[in-house]
Amino acid sequence: MGLSALGIEYGSYLLVAAIFLLLLTGQPLAWVTGLVALIFTIGWFGSNALPLVTSRIFGFITEYSLVAIPMFILMAALLDRSGIAKDLFNGMRIMAGRLPGGVAVQTLIVAILMAAMSGVIGGEIVLLGILALPHMLRLGYDRSLSIGVVCAGGSLGTMMPPSIVLIIYGLVASVSIADLFVAAVTPALLLLAFYIGYVLFICIRNPQLGPPMSKEELSTESLGSALRSIIAPLFIVAAVLGSIYGGIASITEAAALGVSAVLLVAFLRRELSVKMLQASLVHTLETCGMIIWIGIAAAVLVGVYNLMGGNRFVSGAILGIDAPPVVIIMVMMLILLVLGMFLDWIGIALLTLPIFVPIVIQLGYDPIWFGILFAVNMQVSYLTPPFGPAAFYLKSVAPPEITLSHIYRALLPFIALQLVVLGIILFYPPIATWAIN
Repeated sequence: MGLSALGIEYGSYLLVAAIFLLLLTGQPLAWVTGLVALIFTIGWFGSNALPLVTSRIFGFITEYSLVAIPMFILMAALLDRSGIAKDLFNGMRIMAGRLPGGVAVQTLIVAILMAAMSGVIGGEIVLLGILALPHMLRLGYDRSLSIGVVCAGGSLGTMMPPSIVLIIYGLVASVSIADLFVAAVTPALLLLAFYIGYVLFICIRNPQLGPPMSKEELSTESLGSALRSIIAPLFIVAAVLGSIYGGIASITEAAALGVSAVLLVAFLRRELSVKMLQASLVHTLETCGMIIWIGIAAAVLVGVYNLMGGNRFVSGAILGIDAPPVVIIMVMMLILLVLGMFLDWIGIALLTLPIFVPIVIQLGYDPIWFGILFAVNMQVSYLTPPFGPAAFYLKSVAPPEITLSHIYRALLPFIALQLVVLGIILFYPPIATWAIN
């Protein structure tokens, strides 16, 4: 008697339980989902169904949009190893001025510019942890505020184009990635405004939390050097986003333009070397390998589950909720928030979106709008314990006296701000869709 005797309801419970139990063993998500997919393929349909696995793998790896991902990761790796971001941070010190909390605000502005250059999150948090965190602590900034600004600012890459989160969403949901990029700009800037507003509010009320810079600190940079420091980043942003919004290039072509722009800037700055290229390429291969393996395993698992009738079961269960459509969307957001505490965003996207997006469309909502909600939700997942990769990224470069407990407590106000923005976009969709209508 095969697993099909359980029926789809109990089969679904067993599948989810198997995934979480195997994750507790410490195995990578890709191996866990792949193993569960194989077991359910054979157990439910028999060994004759194994060609289904190969067809799902082929369908995933031949998706053209995936080509943009290694390009954006390579661009981020090159930026991390060049001095562009460091000069940007140092040159913009003059913008901090004498304003309480000014250096924290400057850090957030640098973070959004870095996000617009690469769209990859981990490297931004590490870089800001190396550059901004020690600087704020040396100036006497509150430790929790400094930690929160670095992690929250570094996570803006989940939303600010060219976000890899949005690329994966567009790929899975079969919607225009360019439209997602256009729609994401306003919510990303709204979230940045909330962060800056919070920093200024608490620092003006209590300047000791973010003391203004001294005359000596301000005198180290001139307005001219500050302006020169943003020329290269703006050129890279223009090469990527300008080519997309101007209709000059597709997402994949814009990713290649971005890499070319970074290589050109690094060459002109005399920072380009064989060692730098080698390290960047190795990092790109490692990161892409992780994404592809998770994608392959999730694609197989979702394909098998749909053939089992899982999509109809989940769709019926969610649509069967006796509540207004917006409540159903809220239930989806809650599911994503809970999953975000335990799983990587790539796995969440590839496992849930093939089921959620058709339901969203059936409810009459815009899948572009839901994509922005998903991106904000995944930004929350970057900060929430116990998974919270932002905390681990920062811990790897933070001073030894800063523990994970300190980092998680510092992130609570910023998680609250993210949830507020999530609620605003949920109840007022035009914030995300006005630019594409």
